Amino acid sequence: MRTSPPFRADHVGSLLRPAALLRARETLTGDALREAEDEAIRDVVRKQQEAGLQSATDGEFRRASWHMDFIYRLGGIGQAADEHITVRFHNEQGDIEFTPAALRVHDRIRLTEPIFADDFAFLRDTVGTAVPKLTIPSPSMVHYRGGPAAIDPEVYPDVEEFWRDLSAAYAEQVRRIGALGCTYLQFDDTSLAYLNDPAQRAELAGRGDDAEHMHLRYIRQINAALAAKPAGMTITTHMCRGNFRSSWAAAGGYDFVAEALFGELKVDGFFLEYDDERSGGFEPLRFVPPGKMVVLGLVTTKRGELESKDTLKRRIDEAAKYIDLDQLCLSPQCGFSSTVEGNQLTEDEQFAKLRLIAETAQEVWG
Repeated sequence: MRTSPPFRADHVGSLLRPAALLRARETLTGDALREAEDEAIRDVVRKQQEAGLQSATDGEFRRASWHMDFIYRLGGIGQAADEHITVRFHNEQGDIEFTPAALRVHDRIRLTEPIFADDFAFLRDTVGTAVPKLTIPSPSMVHYRGGPAAIDPEVYPDVEEFWRDLSAAYAEQVRRIGALGCTYLQFDDTSLAYLNDPAQRAELAGRGDDAEHMHLRYIRQINAALAAKPAGMTITTHMCRGNFRSSWAAAGGYDFVAEALFGELKVDGFFLEYDDERSGGFEPLRFVPPGKMVVLGLVTTKRGELESKDTLKRRIDEAAKYIDLDQLCLSPQCGFSSTVEGNQLTEDEQFAKLRLIAETAQEVWG
């Protein structure tokens, strides 16, 4: 067993909101809602530990979305008035559209206070044997969501100043959350996975971005945010191709970004989506340097059917042809509820998958 994260059996972060919590979100506000969230988080932390996990999150139970609840709390960023973006997701039955509010960088980006500080402190004080894990969107998501059009040119006539301020705000967030005792922080990032999809790169090029080199920019900015990370803090990144109501937005293996991503991004581990053919093969793992961990997301969160241990073990063996087995761990491919709506499976199915991951990891790594 590993004694530091990422662990042999781990999970991405978000969990299905219990029915009682969903009702509370519709009817309660203020302290009453927070008490309902506290109760639900205590229960879900206990269930993660009972499933055999060494880390625990709060399930992102206080959020509506995995990323925008954080991004809108950065100083200088807000919702664009009467503007929305359309994200098309795909599933086996067809397509669905997600139309969130567009964001606007209307002032200099800054960290006015540590984001999710109270949420992390509650999680820290709630866990028993598990390591408390905090998940936040990576700096890339601020740019990928809106692109150049989202940045007020009067605020940032030089786009390099935007990037400097963004990374500085994130660096301060990392420092402040570390001061609260956070030793396991995850940057969630769909952009670095989306960029493997030629259709996504074409979309970025159409709005004026240098799509062929965008991943290099994102890697530099994340590295700048992590340059002064606290001693003893493990930072991972999770990459997926979209996760909304059991649907996905992009496809393609990691080949396009792999060499730069694995060789240059200064994180301690990579959570990689690998639950179906959309994610490509394991060959890009040959670029992962010694000492970096890869958490194979072999268990899908998009449907409730339970994978077989034999299949999971066979795929771990396949991955180990390109990277040392000791550098591998196991997890779901994404969160179970990246937005409050959640994916199309039950809580019982969710925890069955987490138990499967813990049992399989125990049998593979001991």
